[in-house]
Amino acid sequence: MNLDQLNIFNEPLEECSNEPKTGFFRTGCCETDAQDIGTHTVCAIMDKEFLQFSLHQGNDLITPAADFDFPGLKPGDKWCLCANRWLEAFEAGFAPHIIARATNIKTLDIIPLDKIKLFAIDIA
Repeated sequence: MNLDQLNIFNEPLEECSNEPKTGFFRTGCCETDAQDIGTHTVCAIMDKEFLQFSLHQGNDLITPAADFDFPGLKPGDKWCLCANRWLEAFEAGFAPHIIARATNIKTLDIIPLDKIKLFAIDIA
């Protein structure tokens, strides 16, 4: 849990994943700041459809890239996605599920809360 940054409910940001280690800063949380141009703030659960969609959009999330401390992702992995990438997938019908309590409040600058709620697995 990150006590310095907040989730979409204005509560402390919860961990997204340490296996694989995610986040722009590789802390396990979807933290962000001015360095994070891509706004890696959406804690998403990877699925085959989204990974293939992303690959076809030119963003290969499957192949490991040691230069970026990137392990390559598989279905079931949790990962801090760029908010714009998630929104693009949503509009195309390929958005992965979200863990809302681990999704940074900054996401709301890009994605409306009602869209997030449709894909959040940790809220009713």
